[in-house]
Amino acid sequence: MRDTWTKPVILALEAPGKFTTIHNATEASWAMIEDWPLEDGPALDRALLICAAVAEGKKSPEDARRAFVAAALEAGIETKS
Repeated sequence: MRDTWTKPVILALEAPGKFTTIHNATEASWAMIEDWPLEDGPALDRALLICAAVAEGKKSPEDARRAFVAAALEAGIETKS
């Protein structure tokens, strides 16, 4: 998969302490659309746009990873890296 990250992001989406591993921009997009605790926020909006740009070949997968981590911080989601 061309959007795979060099290092996955591990975060608690469903409940504190229950971790999910996200490997790429596609999985990140689905997580932010389906499972995110916030419906709106600047970092979330930016991460969604960057993940879409990765699919179009306009941004790097690592740009999406950084934006996804920022969106998780904005949402107060527990992460492990």
